[in-house]
Amino acid sequence: MITLDEVLKTALQLPYEQQEMLIKILQNRYHQNRREEIAADAQKSLADFHAGNFQPQLAENVIAQLRESLDDTEA
Repeated sequence: MITLDEVLKTALQLPYEQQEMLIKILQNRYHQNRREEIAADAQKSLADFHAGNFQPQLAENVIAQLRESLDDTEA
């Protein structure tokens, strides 16, 4: 298996234009994979919603929970 360090050393040996192309290719593939991941999560959430797996909640409670979770990640 190739290491990240080996990949970086190899990539740095490429001409500047090819390094730039490699960066763009990796970014595009990363973004595409992320979009697919988000879409799959959305489909699962919709299926759960249609299956009745979510309980109704007041918007104020949801907002409070979101703020609380943000506070927890910042601490």
